[in-house]
Amino acid sequence: MAVERTFSMIKPDATERNLVGAITTMIEDSGLRIIASRRTRMTQEKAAEFYGVHSERPFFQSLCDFMCSGPIIVQVLEGENAVKKNREIMGATNPEDAEEGTIRKKHAVSLEKNSVHGSDSLENAAIEIEHFFSENEIHP
Repeated sequence: MAVERTFSMIKPDATERNLVGAITTMIEDSGLRIIASRRTRMTQEKAAEFYGVHSERPFFQSLCDFMCSGPIIVQVLEGENAVKKNREIMGATNPEDAEEGTIRKKHAVSLEKNSVHGSDSLENAAIEIEHFFSENEIHP
């Protein structure tokens, strides 16, 4: 198996409830390493760019507003099958469908306020990592 990198974000609902440490522990306990991490806040422009794939969907503006409502934690994770492993530990997008022991089952409030985001492919991971980090900020 090859070592991969993926992107992870702890969303405003989780930072507001002081869950950064708990979520980070779940990520690290899964075997993934956090090789870059930063607390930041999205602007409307940054949110619209990041979630541009959803721009024609009815929830787009609500999503952008939510993502700008508070600080987020952006991270680069590294490990074997990092994309798949991170998606497994996050759980299903809808917390009602998430398996026990996943971040979303344990911490999500709703479908929108589901605590975390993670890349769904290696290609998107590279795009999302570049959206928030320069290469010199990533330290394996």
